[in-house]
Amino acid sequence: MTSQPMHVVVIGAGLGGLSSAAYLSRSGHNVTLLERDDIPGGRAGVIASHGFRLDNGPTVLTMPGLLEDAFVAAGANMADYVKVKKVDPMYRAVYEDGSELLVRHGREAMAEEIAKFSNKVEAASFIKFCAWLEGLYKAEMSSFIDTNFDSVLDLARPWRDGLRLVQMGAFRKLNKKVGGFFKDDRLQRIFSFQSMYAGLAPYEALSLYAVITYMDSVEGVYFPEGGMHAMATGLARAVEAAGVKIRYGATVSRVLRSTGSRGYVTGVELAGGERIACDAVVCNPDLPVAYRTLLGGVDAPRTARNGKYSPSCLLWVAGVKGVPASNAAHHNIHFGADWNGSFKALIEDGVRMPDPSILVTLHSIDTPGLAPEGHTALYVLEPTPNLDGKIDWSRERDRIVGDVRERVGKLGYPTEVVVERIYDPLDWERLGMERGTPFALAHTFLQTGPFRPNNKDKRVPGLFFVGSSTVPGVGVPMVLVSGKLAARRIADYAVERTGR
Repeated sequence: MTSQPMHVVVIGAGLGGLSSAAYLSRSGHNVTLLERDDIPGGRAGVIASHGFRLDNGPTVLTMPGLLEDAFVAAGANMADYVKVKKVDPMYRAVYEDGSELLVRHGREAMAEEIAKFSNKVEAASFIKFCAWLEGLYKAEMSSFIDTNFDSVLDLARPWRDGLRLVQMGAFRKLNKKVGGFFKDDRLQRIFSFQSMYAGLAPYEALSLYAVITYMDSVEGVYFPEGGMHAMATGLARAVEAAGVKIRYGATVSRVLRSTGSRGYVTGVELAGGERIACDAVVCNPDLPVAYRTLLGGVDAPRTARNGKYSPSCLLWVAGVKGVPASNAAHHNIHFGADWNGSFKALIEDGVRMPDPSILVTLHSIDTPGLAPEGHTALYVLEPTPNLDGKIDWSRERDRIVGDVRERVGKLGYPTEVVVERIYDPLDWERLGMERGTPFALAHTFLQTGPFRPNNKDKRVPGLFFVGSSTVPGVGVPMVLVSGKLAARRIADYAVERTGR
């Protein structure tokens, strides 16, 4: 049965919303994208002030091919809208003993680096590790990531890939699996810290989440010219060229339904009272917050209400006078002592890491135009408990921020502030993020795939979700995929409506 094009309203011009708009435009739907702010990007925002362009959202771009896919869906050539370049070294890892490891693009280049840093045996193990990661990615991507789930039984359908994952040890603990490749605990850290993106400690995460390490350490880290926010501005221009109508400064107050608070979606209402009729709605705001604020009378899925949420972070972005030392890289990870103890404090005890590991990103170090000459764009992130933790941010914020500033200065980075913004868990909550974390629900096994809040709700026909709180999950690559998955759902819904 051939479906008829529909009018689809997308709430939120974050990367998930923009991705869904791109794929919907390819299907011929009439798409209106409503964004409460004056710029696109959502969490991938920017602060433009005093000659600086400071990203205040995601700072690491992996799998740029998924971004390119969204441009292609909009009928565009990504290079015409945003140019993406390799970051090499991808990271400079600094350990408490003073040793430093440069994480390089390319398996052979990285193996050479490991041989110098540790030994040739560990270098050979890295090549084997990459092969294992690649197999893991191939088994997971098409069958378990780039797919919609309607029930737990859907896990059994790609049984060959599922069997392959079992054979590869994907359901063993991540720290044990990585430790089976590397004896040097410093290498274990750099190839397992990515579990934090999934909201888990390496000792509690399953090895199947090493797919994030594949995206990060094997496929590599990239950076858009103009900053991370350039992804959003470029994609917004591309979808507009494809016929998508974007309205900025348009805050949606509720989703309208055919019988008040029941029935199928009929439109949205804006904060000023304006109503826009439509056939389907794609919702990019954080899923549990969207249920609470836009769908009066419909409870969020149980996992969203009672599930385990990822740790949050303190983020300090600043334009500062001076330039970093010559050995600084684009991304710098400074590992604290007591690796497992830090995770226990953060995730289990809900307190600050006793010796925090921090990320210091210097976007302007190799990208002209992000900071005035002789100045630096500084991005500093320390993982912290979310608002389920024990830190009283109304009382302790200033002290913790002071600690972070002092440490960054002692590490040799310039800290004389020209302009700055600070985000703690209370700020993330104010910006619409459940439990004050920008990293959404943790990726425990029972909060992944068919167990994660679905991108459709049978109780609200015509409503679909994108973003990190639904499938497939957290991170720029996954959020871009979520837009494609929502568009597939709407294609099915269009057929259903045609048959009604």
